[in-house]
Amino acid sequence: MKEFGMKSSQASLMGAGISTVSEAHWNLTPAQLVAESIKNGEGSLTDTGALAVDTGKFTGRSPKDRFVVRDAKTENTVWWGDVNIAFAPEKFDALHQKVAAYLADKKVYVRDNYVCADPAYRMTVRTITEWAFSNLFADNLFNRFERQQLEQLANTDWTILCAPGFHATPEVDGTRQSNFAIINFTKQMVLIGGTGYTGEIKKSIFSILNYILPEEKQTLSMHCSANLGKDGDTAIFFGLSGTGKTTLSADPNRNLIGDDEHGWGENSIFNFEGGCYAKCVNLTEEKEPQIWNAIKFGAIVENTNFIAGTSTVDFDNIAKTENTRVAYPIHHIDGAVIPSVGGVPKNIFFLTADAFGVIPPISKLNPGQAMFHFISGYTAKVAGTEVGVTEPQTTFSACFGKAFLPLHPAKYAALLGEKMRKNNVNVWLINTGWTGGPYGVGSRMALKYTRAMITAAINGELENVNYTQHPVFGFQMPDSCPNVPAEVLHPRNTWSDKSAYDEKANSLANQFNKNFEQYAEGSSEEILAAAPKAI
Repeated sequence: MKEFGMKSSQASLMGAGISTVSEAHWNLTPAQLVAESIKNGEGSLTDTGALAVDTGKFTGRSPKDRFVVRDAKTENTVWWGDVNIAFAPEKFDALHQKVAAYLADKKVYVRDNYVCADPAYRMTVRTITEWAFSNLFADNLFNRFERQQLEQLANTDWTILCAPGFHATPEVDGTRQSNFAIINFTKQMVLIGGTGYTGEIKKSIFSILNYILPEEKQTLSMHCSANLGKDGDTAIFFGLSGTGKTTLSADPNRNLIGDDEHGWGENSIFNFEGGCYAKCVNLTEEKEPQIWNAIKFGAIVENTNFIAGTSTVDFDNIAKTENTRVAYPIHHIDGAVIPSVGGVPKNIFFLTADAFGVIPPISKLNPGQAMFHFISGYTAKVAGTEVGVTEPQTTFSACFGKAFLPLHPAKYAALLGEKMRKNNVNVWLINTGWTGGPYGVGSRMALKYTRAMITAAINGELENVNYTQHPVFGFQMPDSCPNVPAEVLHPRNTWSDKSAYDEKANSLANQFNKNFEQYAEGSSEEILAAAPKAI
């Protein structure tokens, strides 16, 4: 076996069950990995120096092909079902041997990183990949060791084997189809095969932390962005796609801690990752200057197309997929907080794009309501966002990231409520959607008003104003807010037909309650009591 690059003196592939490979490239620099990718025919450089690659057949995650090994450790702790699909331990072992045998005559790339920017929660990860750009992705998204630290690193806590060219045989291997991503919490290993989509690497580790931190360390793991003010105050933003999370957390007056995955420890908010994996469909410098400027040498753009005859990316071209992405290290963002750690938050924002025009533009939640709405994870899709969507549709994703939750959502909600009380944290529900009526009748909430409301909340300017309780949802709506017209703050007042608003509010409340039925068992009485009351 030929070995290249920097590895620790005791490091070995044996711990990953791989006895031999033709070549092992250890901890290559980003420049070396870019060169390897180009040499291997995996990609080419854009005019900004980024590496442009295609991930193959899969341009997104495949949730139905993501499994968790069901054994003594996970049997009574994992939230089994359509999110966490059980996989037999003996099937995992057999598939592991097949993947190791597949890699035996291959050139592989080995990358040692860590996740969790707060040293108190650090977990080390070794990513072994068939493709060079997959290894660069891991280095971009996870936290990077100093070169001298790599020399002292022997083994890691977790191992990922990523072999896109290996395809399972479902009837033999126990998978659904030829691609798979399987987490084994006992062996602390992830197997990925049959897919080159790099997001499987990122989200496997996120799922692992969503188990380990709450279950073993009583630390809340969160699918959110976080930023830091000049006075050291931390703010957290939760929100599904289309709610404005990226836009609103990228505040020029605040510094980014991270854009996607965080933990809430005893005394800190810390980024799990060391980079960003941003959507770049229709990207422009004017709309997203931070992302635009981050697409330079070392970054990876996935499944994009070039403007004909050039090496300039056409971000409007979605011929391959709408899920075009760019992966880059966090230091590509000016003003990013490094290390990516902040203090305990003062304000948490749940973002929703309510297409029904029911939810107030800003409202304050008590702990019970915060836990209920955290579990609900609500937004709405509007016509044109997806094929077949012709009118607004409710969308619920538990804890704003249901697909990555190994535990029952109430476990995360209980931790949120506990930390909210202990630290006297404000939780705000922000509607970036419609006002004055539903989609097609009303209008989208003005971004300048949303920014003004968030700024007022962060600056404490809503602490001494009067509030009105929403008659159906029960949360508190401020009667005034600096730089926001008072009539905007109470949604019913913006509708010309008040009875139509009442009808729509009751309808949405019933949909919330119907969705929550699946989480009722395991939720506390306080959470259940916070459900909206249709009238």
